[in-house]
Amino acid sequence: MPETVILGGARTPFGKFGGSLKDKAAVELGGTAIRAALEKSGVSDEAVDEVIMGMVLQGGAGQIPARQAARHAGLSWEVGSETINKVCASGLRSVTLADQILRAGDASLIVAGGMESMSNAPYALPDARFGHRMGDGKVVDLMVHDGLWCAFHDVHMIIHGSQTAKDQGISREEQDEWALRSHQRAWKAIQAGWFAEEIVPVQVKTRMAEQTVVQDEAVRPDTSLDKLAALKPAYVKDGTITAGNAPGVNDGAAALVVSIREQAEKLGLKPWARILGHASVGMEAKDFPITPAYAVKKLLQKHQLSPQDIDLYEINEAFAAVALANRKILGIDAEKLNVNGGAVALGHPIGASGARILLTLVMELRRRGGGMGIAAICSGAAQGDAVLVRVDA
Repeated sequence: MPETVILGGARTPFGKFGGSLKDKAAVELGGTAIRAALEKSGVSDEAVDEVIMGMVLQGGAGQIPARQAARHAGLSWEVGSETINKVCASGLRSVTLADQILRAGDASLIVAGGMESMSNAPYALPDARFGHRMGDGKVVDLMVHDGLWCAFHDVHMIIHGSQTAKDQGISREEQDEWALRSHQRAWKAIQAGWFAEEIVPVQVKTRMAEQTVVQDEAVRPDTSLDKLAALKPAYVKDGTITAGNAPGVNDGAAALVVSIREQAEKLGLKPWARILGHASVGMEAKDFPITPAYAVKKLLQKHQLSPQDIDLYEINEAFAAVALANRKILGIDAEKLNVNGGAVALGHPIGASGARILLTLVMELRRRGGGMGIAAICSGAAQGDAVLVRVDA
């Protein structure tokens, strides 16, 4: 069976909700990430067989967003495309689907990733198509309804996150401390120029002039435990999740170029990393925050590895409690987990985050001279996905 390799990748900065990227459609951001990923990997447009992009908030985006993104990237009409919606796991599932297609021999090179503009999520008017005979209508925020709301328990995802924190014995103080760590480490990575290696600047127009967005907008280097402690719990009166220890809603995109090794050699390109395998699990919907741990366990068992055999982990910080709960279940050393901060600081554009954590993981392993790493992510309705990669020294 062919071996799948990662030839390169790139992402946009992650913008704040209503921030600098608010006027960029998700497909534009996706196109920017695709183009940059190809340029960073040294792959020509003609070598691309297919584009697979995750996107959750597709309402109002138009037909097949992945194809729109491919065209924004300048790729030809002959390049096929697929759009994936696995909620927060969409960007990571795009890569694992690409891996499966490549290993099956149905393509030689695929660009895979995810994109989201939460700022551009529209509102819907349920029951309006055939008219409201009398009385008031209803307006539904599709960002919340399609992205942040449990379809099975009819509650915001924060409700499940708060219950998980309680079940796992994770205090408010621990969550705030992890959030502070996320911001501090992300800021350190920005100052060191590490994220600049994976970010492609985005040009935006304002009323006054053009602006170049070069870094993630949600990182708060000036936050503190006192500031975090002052925030009120969200959705649950006596809960522990706040706006400070959860990520914001964000805009951004990430893409990776994946191919079979034979194609990489034919193109004369040295892979950034090898995809060794992946796994996914499903659990009861309310247990979504802990699904990454069980996906990781399944993946490790498949490869006869222990959690300690892995050099680095990137587990998406859907909340600080998610990182803490999964670390606790797996017994991971904190110094191996989200070493450059996570989504609490960087942001969580839900369709893009899975691809972002994999790209960040590969970049950090390369900086360290190689090793094995796992990127894992939870998603609404309690599915967890994990990918195992190796960067050769």
